[in-house]
Amino acid sequence: MHVPDGFFDLAVSVGAGAVAVAGMAVCLRGARRELDDRTAPMAGLVAAFIFAVQMLNFPVAAGTSGHLLGGALAAILVGPYTAVLCVSVVLLVQGFFFADGGLTALGVNITLMAMVTAVVGWGVFRLITRGAPGSRAVIVAASFVAALVSVPAAALVFTLLFWIGGTAPIDVASVAAAMGGVHVLIGIGEGLITAVTVSSVLAVRPDLVYGARGLAKRLVLRTAEGTEAPLVAAPATGEAPVGRIRPLLIGGGLVAILLAGVVSFYASASPDGLEKVAADKGLNAHEEEHRLSDAPLADYGVKGIEDERISVGLAGVVGVGITVLAGGAVFYTVRRRRRNGAAVIVVRQ
Repeated sequence: MHVPDGFFDLAVSVGAGAVAVAGMAVCLRGARRELDDRTAPMAGLVAAFIFAVQMLNFPVAAGTSGHLLGGALAAILVGPYTAVLCVSVVLLVQGFFFADGGLTALGVNITLMAMVTAVVGWGVFRLITRGAPGSRAVIVAASFVAALVSVPAAALVFTLLFWIGGTAPIDVASVAAAMGGVHVLIGIGEGLITAVTVSSVLAVRPDLVYGARGLAKRLVLRTAEGTEAPLVAAPATGEAPVGRIRPLLIGGGLVAILLAGVVSFYASASPDGLEKVAADKGLNAHEEEHRLSDAPLADYGVKGIEDERISVGLAGVVGVGITVLAGGAVFYTVRRRRRNGAAVIVVRQ
């Protein structure tokens, strides 16, 4: 659902940009409460994983494909504020390095793909999990439903924005039906990917799933006398040391590289839901070529490399690396600000 340049007039583009900037400012502040020694590196991995999976367009109907948006997945794994930052980092990398998503439409894309999906996805997830007993099955089922709902929600907000300030006349009811219908199908794919990913992390490290905090039982040491004492994870902060999640980070990073570097070559070449509806309904009448269409990695290929398989794979691996570096810089900075702002009181006896 990457909106290209030329779809929206100046007023909507600027307005969405202002909403995106304000939203990211709020999320930078909110993410300080979510990011700790476990979730900060996890957030970088989540951003890289979303970048990789977004390269994997899957067929949803005749001549139409879809791909992960990732807002709901990120919200469940690392928290809603951090989720908006994760997806925003991915969109910035895609827009400036891969010519995917218009630069003038960057505010629209962040609003739709990062903010709407994270807010709606997290809201649906919390609604389900608050009303049901806490268990892994409930968490996974809630993840599926939350991700499914978040995709058509973003599609309908796009329709509303286009009705307000699109560059082509539309029958809003017809476009809403088309966008909503195809994105429900895409949402099913998003739900499956989200449920499988959340289930996989729950199986190995349930404590790293933000939406499942409280699900994992506290570890207890039982002495020879039969008494019990809580097991302390980290003496100073109570947070698990980064080294303990290194296997998950390495494994997740390798999966992202495999998906972006190998599996992405086999992605569906059909237009995604927005592209299909835009072509059918005339939304793309004033679409403009991306201003960075001549970039070295434009269209997810490396210029100068003739072998398409190698070109796409190498571009995907480079994209994962750029996303990890960009996301890591953002999340490390936010985490550092939290540490510097925390008051530490030392009592001597």
